[in-house]
Amino acid sequence: MNKEIIMDTLTMQVTNQNAYSLLNELEKLHLIKVLKKENASSQKLSDKFAGKLPLDAAKKLQDHIKQSRDEWDM
Repeated sequence: MNKEIIMDTLTMQVTNQNAYSLLNELEKLHLIKVLKKENASSQKLSDKFAGKLPLDAAKKLQDHIKQSRDEWDM
């Protein structure tokens, strides 16, 4: 009998506090492994991505956004 082992990483949203105890029990039975969620960085997105886009591409993007907004306001 050939058993295929499948290991996926899933993201779940807990909607009931009782789920934590159930997840804990499944982990004790070695059926799942609960991974700790990484803390969100306190770094602002503008600081994180500053300088990532070439200046010419950034200028074209800003021009396009301005044009789109101007068209929307008409």
